[in-house]
Amino acid sequence: MSEQESSAVTANRPHSNNLLRRDVRFLGNILGDVLVHQGGHELLEIVEKIREMSKALRAEFLPELFDEFKKVIDALSPEIRHQVIRAFAIYFQLVNIAEQNHRIRRKRDYERSAGETVQPGSIESAVQVLREQGIAVDEVKTMIEGISLELVMTAHPTEATRRAVLDIHQRIAHEVMELDNPSLTYREREKLREKLLNEVLTLWQTDELRDRKPTVIDEVRNGMYYFDETLFEVLPSVYEELERCLDKYYPDERWHVPAYLRFGSWIGGDRDGNPSVTAKITWETLTLQRELVLEKYDELLRELMGQLSFSTNIVTISEELVDSIQRDRQHVELRTIELWRNENEPYKIKLCYMIEKLVNTHNDTLKNSPLRYNSADELKEDLLVIDRSLRHHFADYVADTHIRKLIRQVELFGFHLAALDVRQHSQEHENAMTEVLANMNIVENYGSLDEEEKIELLHRLLNDPRPLTSPHFEYSEGTQECLDVYRTIYRAQQEFGENCISSYLISMTQGASDMLEVMVFAKEVGLFRQETGGHVRCTLQAVPLFETIDDLHEAPAIMEKLFELPVYRKAVEARGNLHEIMLGYSDSNKDGGAVTANWELRVALNAITSAAKKFDVKLKFFHGRGGALGRGGMPLNRSILAQPPHTVGGGIKITEQGEVLSSRYSMKGIAYRSLEQATWALITAARLANYPEQEAADVAQWDEISKGISETALRKYQDLIFRDPDFLTFFKESTPLPEIGELNIGSRPSKRKNSDRFEDLRAIPWVFAWTQSRYLLPAWYAAGTALQEYVQDDEKRLETLRAMYEQFPFFTSLIDNLQMALAKADLQIAAEYADMITDSTIRERIFTQIKEEYERTSSFILQITGQAEILDNVPVIQESIRLRNPYVDPLSYMQVQLLLELREARARGEEDDPELLREVLLTINGIAAGLRNTG
Repeated sequence: MSEQESSAVTANRPHSNNLLRRDVRFLGNILGDVLVHQGGHELLEIVEKIREMSKALRAEFLPELFDEFKKVIDALSPEIRHQVIRAFAIYFQLVNIAEQNHRIRRKRDYERSAGETVQPGSIESAVQVLREQGIAVDEVKTMIEGISLELVMTAHPTEATRRAVLDIHQRIAHEVMELDNPSLTYREREKLREKLLNEVLTLWQTDELRDRKPTVIDEVRNGMYYFDETLFEVLPSVYEELERCLDKYYPDERWHVPAYLRFGSWIGGDRDGNPSVTAKITWETLTLQRELVLEKYDELLRELMGQLSFSTNIVTISEELVDSIQRDRQHVELRTIELWRNENEPYKIKLCYMIEKLVNTHNDTLKNSPLRYNSADELKEDLLVIDRSLRHHFADYVADTHIRKLIRQVELFGFHLAALDVRQHSQEHENAMTEVLANMNIVENYGSLDEEEKIELLHRLLNDPRPLTSPHFEYSEGTQECLDVYRTIYRAQQEFGENCISSYLISMTQGASDMLEVMVFAKEVGLFRQETGGHVRCTLQAVPLFETIDDLHEAPAIMEKLFELPVYRKAVEARGNLHEIMLGYSDSNKDGGAVTANWELRVALNAITSAAKKFDVKLKFFHGRGGALGRGGMPLNRSILAQPPHTVGGGIKITEQGEVLSSRYSMKGIAYRSLEQATWALITAARLANYPEQEAADVAQWDEISKGISETALRKYQDLIFRDPDFLTFFKESTPLPEIGELNIGSRPSKRKNSDRFEDLRAIPWVFAWTQSRYLLPAWYAAGTALQEYVQDDEKRLETLRAMYEQFPFFTSLIDNLQMALAKADLQIAAEYADMITDSTIRERIFTQIKEEYERTSSFILQITGQAEILDNVPVIQESIRLRNPYVDPLSYMQVQLLLELREARARGEEDDPELLREVLLTINGIAAGLRNTG
């Protein structure tokens, strides 16, 4: 960037930030008007008084002001308190909208001010580096063909915001964006303010809480919302930009980038711990997805009708298009659309037949007939015929603008919209296998066999073509459902194409037998079969999910055992010598804390990659990251670059958890930037894998140091979480854990079993509870002790950690995640939650330990980074947290007061006061919006 351009961009930033403050102030004033309109000046004055006191406490903590602040909150009547909670919660919703809009504005400002300068983290910057480093076009082609990213939507914990509220947010965002329009007249600005006043008033009178838990199909529709609103349009635009950049820097090559970036889903396929997800629900999910994608194609084909008005009086179309129309005339009867009457406009005639065939695709009675599209490839072929004909008469601009994009959409979304993964717990498969084999008199109690006996038996059964089930047997409900799932997958592949479901994930994979059980069931329904001559056909892959730290340790040996089995190795060959493996971030984090979980995941990535390399198997790692820091959450681009470069060669899958979908994909501009940065990271990772920038010796030394830090952190973390007998009491009494289960944000239960054991608590409510109470403990605890034990007052060791932070991506990512967690945590407020603990000895002992560790961790982060304050490296987020805290704090104090009232009433055996419970749940929603995640 030239000095002039750089100064232009920098000078523009204060102006840009002023616009954010303008939007926040503007929306805040509108909310104030709504409060006066709905609750009178008294309500606004109370909200303002609490806000000002909270702000003053953040500027300088004075005990007498703090006591007065709490007295004001305690004195609120239930009716006023309810409205105050909603006022702060809605304020956060409006701030979040303003910040999302501002992200889009900043990108546009950058592009406008920087001129020809390439934006860091953009697709163009990644391709430009390839060119500047002299990487030849053939190597670039190999890199691009090798990159792969699938983003998988999950439903837990479903977006805490209701769909009705999201729709209002969308309208407000669109109207706030209009404020930047310089051509607006004074009256138009006034009308805009009136529209926003209407929307905020509607938001105030819309219930932000669900009156029931969402069904699985509700969750499926929520996930599809993002395809409908943004992804169907945005995803092809990202491909278009990559091809533009490749054309610019490597102009001698004709680029058509393979499908490297896709979306998948677990919603409707993930049945682990959720009995509501049945085979019937999975089929309904796939049907709904197909209906949406066919509707999208129908809309686009009808739009093309208005654009392709080329006349044969002026142009000569291709013979191929003439023949194609002739075939359609013979086979397709137009019933839903009238034939275009002008015979000189052949493209419109062709599109009429294409629309009819698309409508007929819904009709199963026409299957395999030329009256409908029997596959997405048939639709794509018709589009290619149009594309080639347009180029034949030099209408290539139109082909590039309209047809090329639609062809890309068909390639990406097919007739299934998104690949659906199926997931189930390993124990369910073992239970079903035990019953099936007992019925066939093969083994009386399969479940009681040791691991080696199971492997030997399952390997034999996989080689045996004879069936194991019979329609004459009656199976238990669980076994019948297990078998129905496999039959549904087979049927789905026949109906929607093999790509609709091709991965079957096994939660809590602890041995090779867990994988082989799935393969035996797949064989039973025809998803796996050995043909004459030993050739294997396999259209479903068993995918292990290694979740706990012990499972991560065992993973390489488990995979080696499988690869040694000839029939399993043939199944992998049938899948292109590519094997998918999922690593869980949530349970490993709950198990060992953030430091150890991150280290153990790195070790597992390297070890499993080495194991697969012995058998010439490429691996696609599936990273089960949550939205929250305590579950591996981080921006997409950073999560890709955090992986060792040599482990990304077979592709990457990453979960996009329910709670981050709206923040990342509800607005086209933000969705585009997120996917652009992901593409930049993929290309950068591929380049680093081929052209490493670090010496192997340095990385080996840094790995050894990281290992030692991890071991210390694990001991410290487990001393508190697992070995302190009072810890569970502290956790349950000082967080809103029991109440979180009553917030209707997901169809899945918060516990794996009806049990109070720590092991059975899901990682999501574990993290959510710590986030609500402002500890954020799982995301940082034990790091300070581990760093201190390594450094031991040795300046040279501290310098080594500083070098690691500068040059070692794993350690950089770890430290930056720690400081993000420390910045969001607030021990002053956490102390208020700790006051809810009835046993003061437990409270003081454990809270003191947590507070000391927080201070120790903060101190070492600052020493390593050289920063004056936590998050000095990301001033935008630092400022956002500072702005939010004075508004989150009152909600936290009110939540503590409400929890005490609720729990005291329950302890007296009284019925729950519905309004009191509602207020607790409103504070949970409000704090989630304020801190920008649930768990």
